[in-house]
Amino acid sequence: MTFSFRDKQLIPIWRKLQHGERLSLEDGLVLFKTNDIIALGKMANFVQQQKSGYAVYFVLNQKIEHTNVCVLSCKFCDFAKKKGEPDAYEMTTENILAHITPEIREVHITGGMPPDWKWERYLDIVRKIHEKFPEADVKAYTAVEIDFFHKKFKLSIEEVLKQLQSAGLRTMPGGGAEIFTERVRKLLFPQKIGAKGYLEVHKTAHKLGIPTNCTMLYGHIETLEERLIHMIKLREAQDETGGFLSFIPLAFQPGDTGISVGDGSASGGKSHRQFTSAIDDLKTIAVSRLMLDNISHIKAYWVMLTEEVASVALNFGADDIDGTVGQERIAHDAGAVSPMKLAKDQIIKIIKDAGKIPVERDAFYNPLNVYSENVIGKIPYLNSVPFYHNREKSAAGGFKILPVAPRRMGMLSKQGQLDAGLFSLMDYFEQEESLELLPWCIATRDQVKSVMLFSKEGWAGLNGKKIGITDETATSVQLLSVLLENKYRVQVIPERLHPGVNDYSMFDAVLLIGDEALKHNKIGLNGFELVFDLAKEWYDWQKLPFVFAVWACRKALSGERREELKEMISTSLEKSEVNLGIIGYSHGKKIGLTKNETKEYLEGFNYRLGEQERKAMMQFRKLLEQKEIKI
Repeated sequence: MTFSFRDKQLIPIWRKLQHGERLSLEDGLVLFKTNDIIALGKMANFVQQQKSGYAVYFVLNQKIEHTNVCVLSCKFCDFAKKKGEPDAYEMTTENILAHITPEIREVHITGGMPPDWKWERYLDIVRKIHEKFPEADVKAYTAVEIDFFHKKFKLSIEEVLKQLQSAGLRTMPGGGAEIFTERVRKLLFPQKIGAKGYLEVHKTAHKLGIPTNCTMLYGHIETLEERLIHMIKLREAQDETGGFLSFIPLAFQPGDTGISVGDGSASGGKSHRQFTSAIDDLKTIAVSRLMLDNISHIKAYWVMLTEEVASVALNFGADDIDGTVGQERIAHDAGAVSPMKLAKDQIIKIIKDAGKIPVERDAFYNPLNVYSENVIGKIPYLNSVPFYHNREKSAAGGFKILPVAPRRMGMLSKQGQLDAGLFSLMDYFEQEESLELLPWCIATRDQVKSVMLFSKEGWAGLNGKKIGITDETATSVQLLSVLLENKYRVQVIPERLHPGVNDYSMFDAVLLIGDEALKHNKIGLNGFELVFDLAKEWYDWQKLPFVFAVWACRKALSGERREELKEMISTSLEKSEVNLGIIGYSHGKKIGLTKNETKEYLEGFNYRLGEQERKAMMQFRKLLEQKEIKI
């Protein structure tokens, strides 16, 4: 992708981004200080599209702020009250349940920290919501609240999180990060935890298999350098755990806090200006996307940004607009001017107006519904790059590309929400009546390197043992099942897991696929000495390649559209095959591969369905039909 720069200082940064190189604090300062806002937005949009394609995510969620009574007195907060004050309130569990409806997919719980609530009351809120609305993900309590529970109830942070997890907690919000410098903490929230405490809570959550979000409160007394230091600390934590789902820049709402903004200090007077500017908001979104290369999603939180700015932000690096949010009070008590609740249809309209695909998600960013036409599914792993590299921006025939893990792609296809895709072989088998097979695939010759079983035991030793199965797989899990039952005569206890977050040590073996497997195949997986390549296991047994995915389109797709799709796939693949190391370089680098390793990996696949591949598909189907137990 090429475009012109008015600010020539951006050119070396653009080159770094194109080569998959990490940006420095100094790069971030150049980005924040540039007046070339259009070029900045285009760079951020480019990076966002490499991660999410045209997708913009939203969730049907309900915000619950169970009380505004709080023991803290943070200068920037207009929400908190002391017990007994006229506007103080405390919700019962029954009050909370009355605010939730069956269509809600995420219940987001944050609030004050009252001096007299018992620990069981917090657990009861999570437990009762989970019991009454099992389809809703409970996203509850910020790191500040977790630290408060730890100190007040004399439980370790790990024990607090384990008890909440047992009650039904699925994910955690990112609030309470504010700005990670002691200068700001001492001036604005000296009673609150700083960077060390915040990151300790989130890292502990990630270790327990609880993914979290992360935030930054900007636009008060912080400097640009302090914003970037904050981002870099989050980036370093993500390198360590991989547990952050999204980053949310939160525009400060001054309200009546008495904080002077923009002068690097706090005072007792009224604010010099009421809100961050739209330009500052858009720059912060864009810089976040460019600096946080290892966090998948950047959220344009419309509650604080307004609908108008959030809409523009979708072309400045953001790929999430949050959701319906009903009953949010913290920002609105500080003067936020956005509507208290944004209806689903309006969210979809905002996303479409930005030229993107509205994707309804769950708390883990698994797509639930796609509200657009002409959508092609893309497996977001290195092995699929040759099919998409030359077409992601030009998308022949008006097709839009949606990156989605294999298992979820099959679910969307079953709902009739994709025109075509590189489908998991299992999903093609199950949907043959509605899908037309195209002559391309992802097949291995003898080994794959990215469908790996990491184990503490040999195959025979796995009998009766617990195996963690990545939630992303639809076909590899069945290949493992066939190998266990038919080749090794072993029965196991399977359990789905969220890759990159779970504490793998609780399993006797772990099945990973795609980039996560490829990365750990190179560096190893702590605690698992044995590594089995499932494609090699299959080849040694059957002397056949293994077909992991096939291209297919809806049979209802018009002949003209089908031909456009075939031309797109064929042209892109032919261009890519002559430069596999180059076209996969940036992607491979992000998961720790050299250019030669990337090239060697991609050269290990057959991308066209031949006689041997079709024979392998038939043999795999036959074994599946004979198998007694399905994982």
